[in-house]
Amino acid sequence: MVLAIDIGNTRIKSAVFENDNLIEIFVFESTDVQKNILNILKIYPEIEVLVASSVGKLGFEAFLFLDKKLKMEWITPDFLFPFKNLYQTPTTLGVDRMVLASGAVLQFPNQNRLVIDAGTCVTYDFIDHQNHYKGGAISLGLRLRYQALHNYTAKLPLLETQSPLHYIGNSTAESLHSGAVNGLLFEIEGFLKRYESDYAKFTIILTGGDAVFLAKRLKNTIFANSNFLLESLNLTYQYKIKND
Repeated sequence: MVLAIDIGNTRIKSAVFENDNLIEIFVFESTDVQKNILNILKIYPEIEVLVASSVGKLGFEAFLFLDKKLKMEWITPDFLFPFKNLYQTPTTLGVDRMVLASGAVLQFPNQNRLVIDAGTCVTYDFIDHQNHYKGGAISLGLRLRYQALHNYTAKLPLLETQSPLHYIGNSTAESLHSGAVNGLLFEIEGFLKRYESDYAKFTIILTGGDAVFLAKRLKNTIFANSNFLLESLNLTYQYKIKND
């Protein structure tokens, strides 16, 4: 069994895999790492490998307590990936984006793919049918949009994410919902139209914490999977085993 761990900006997500089958998902705060992981190992003593990547504050040293318990696979930019990286600044490319690109290549072979990860930030990553990673975009996530509107103005309130009743907001609250939610939806749809003008066919993969919320409101046909990064961690590890 494999324990995949995604250390994000706001929380930690982990999943237990038996080969390619996702068995169970666990989500917890970064302050309770050791306690929660040891609890997972009690539930699944068959776990032999830990595969992890981090874009948050926690690094490899936070998992050294597992060094004698599990085989440790910490995914870095030097890991074995199934694509050619054409990013002009490859050392600045987030490892989470590399893992998502890897999962897209392995799960959707021989086609153009666009991965949209809607979390704290929204990242766009494009990998063509020749498995060339081209790059993409980084934008504000849905929650950050609400927070920015509140934090950088004097009177606008901080609201919880909510689908707007209409694109024309008839109150301050409705205007904020329309601006935050519709603004992101229009951004995504605008990017998709631009990609469609340059690439006749491509697979769209939407993931991240806001994937389900956004997928219901987007017009395009997309593959929505909020656990795609965890699945990609496991797939990337399996790829390394087969190709080392």
